[in-house]
Amino acid sequence: MSRVAVLADLILKHKALYYQGRPEISDSEFDKLETELAKLDQENYALKVIGTTSSASDKIKHDRKMLSLEKTYVLEDLLSWKGNEEVLSTMKLDGVSCSLVYENGRLAQAKTRGDGSFGENIMSKVMWVITIPKLITSKNKIEIRGELFCDEESFFHLSSEMVLIGLDKPTSQRNIVAGLMGRKDNLEFCRYIKFMAFDYISDEKITKEEEKFQKLEKNGFTIPEVGIHKDVKSIEDTIKNAREFMSEGDFQIDGLVFTYNKMSHHEELGETSHHPRYKIAFKFQGESKTTVLKEIIWSVSRNGILTPVGEVEPVELSGAMIGRVTLHNYGMVLQNNLKSGDEIEIIRSGEVIPKFLSVVKSSSNRFQIPDRCPSCGEKVEIEDIRIYCRNDKCPGKNKEVILNFIQKIGIEDLSGKRLEELMNAKMVSTIGDIYRLRAEDLMKIDKIKDKLSTKVIESIQRTKTVDLIIFLSALGISGGAFNKCEKVVRAGFDSIEKIKHLTLEKLMSIESFAEKSATEFLSSLKEKQPLIDELIDRGFKFTVEETRETAITGKKICITGALTQKRSVIEDSIREGGGILVSSVSKNTDVLVTNETDPTSSKFKKALELKIKIISEADLIKLLK
Repeated sequence: MSRVAVLADLILKHKALYYQGRPEISDSEFDKLETELAKLDQENYALKVIGTTSSASDKIKHDRKMLSLEKTYVLEDLLSWKGNEEVLSTMKLDGVSCSLVYENGRLAQAKTRGDGSFGENIMSKVMWVITIPKLITSKNKIEIRGELFCDEESFFHLSSEMVLIGLDKPTSQRNIVAGLMGRKDNLEFCRYIKFMAFDYISDEKITKEEEKFQKLEKNGFTIPEVGIHKDVKSIEDTIKNAREFMSEGDFQIDGLVFTYNKMSHHEELGETSHHPRYKIAFKFQGESKTTVLKEIIWSVSRNGILTPVGEVEPVELSGAMIGRVTLHNYGMVLQNNLKSGDEIEIIRSGEVIPKFLSVVKSSSNRFQIPDRCPSCGEKVEIEDIRIYCRNDKCPGKNKEVILNFIQKIGIEDLSGKRLEELMNAKMVSTIGDIYRLRAEDLMKIDKIKDKLSTKVIESIQRTKTVDLIIFLSALGISGGAFNKCEKVVRAGFDSIEKIKHLTLEKLMSIESFAEKSATEFLSSLKEKQPLIDELIDRGFKFTVEETRETAITGKKICITGALTQKRSVIEDSIREGGGILVSSVSKNTDVLVTNETDPTSSKFKKALELKIKIISEADLIKLLK
């Protein structure tokens, strides 16, 4: 975080505690924080937040109606609506819709959806929301629409603070957002609310829906993950990922929103009095029932987090008999005082893992949380909403690390159960041990005969020649999901030697890597270096999809503004031509690609300032040939 952001956060925190009669620092110490922030950013919103009560909310008319969305629960209906058009998807957050109006770069209005025509004025509450920019770079009148929501960690701290000052414990993440937007006092609780933007309304010429999200990011807004789809497979994969997020994600969603990407379709199709015809919500049909929680079972993940699962009295949900449900994390268990004998409500949406919703009736049994790791028996540490095992030699943690590698690298016929047997037999304790195994070793394991042991060893040996991106993602690098590793390799770090010499500055120049995520990635990569060296000694060789030698090979290239082709197609062409994509313009940038002729964007202006070469999309295509 920048010093400005840190100071704003501290000032809001201490204002809140002061209003509650629980100050942690003296007035003079607080004044020093305000003075320092005023020197750095005199117009910062944290300096302007006054009081923790609001007068009766007045209604404000929406310049353009905030409509509901047409919805479907059936994939065939969604595909029929899509037709042959390119569509864009985002997660549908389960919170409170909000409209923000900016004039001359400053937040001027904040309102709820209300009845769609008029919304409630929530400006005094929004001033507390840290993730809402109070100043943006665009100077035109702009309306930003999005969702106010509360994630799991924020809900945990908010709930604790409300109880501490004698208020009722909130019942759910969604209900608390609506509740806070309706409150006339304790507005300081709104600092636990977050905002995610999904619409950008202005007089600017925009040709594709995806451009809106680029503009939102450019102006400092958090946006949901955006997917662009042409085919059925892509949509099915996104739906699958969203279903998994419903069970495992740290904020609540109830489906996906699909939108035609071409703005010309928006104009042609228009809107009904109820919903826009160019958008549709795909929702997950959820069935909930009550059952009895028999026991809470804790297991340890490869990251050392203790995860609770509830064994329940079997109940049928969405056509399946359910005996186990996810209880999310320690924070959720503590928040709801969960214990054996509780009558609880659980929900299952489609094929999603069933999850805990609420306590219907609390039992008289004793609430317990583990003080030791269920795998290694070492004492655990509580950190916010999670419990951690810090033992690097924990067998449960180690098993999950090795199993993750096996699954990602693609070793067939080596299941979790077989891995456990190998670990119990002291044949495998690290990833490197897998590549020391011999067929005769495997035959000592129950039910593994000659033919199967040979097959497993062949599968293990095959993975020694592996795509570099797959290898990196299999290592379990913190913040090193496949798409992040792909960005690193495609940015020109296409060998182990180059990856060894990655620096924080170089990594931060790659799209999607901010300072925090880049630092985390590099630190974790350094920890994995001995393993990488060991696997190379064991015969690992890495392949990388070849790039063509072109006029842009090795050049750092930034793109801004609308393109005639799909942005991802142009980006892929740059990578194939050996170019290195960067997300911002700096002195290290070689080329800015834009179809703009008028230097209005900040990237265009900066490129002119730094005398960086500016070319059009058509020029780029010529260079790629």
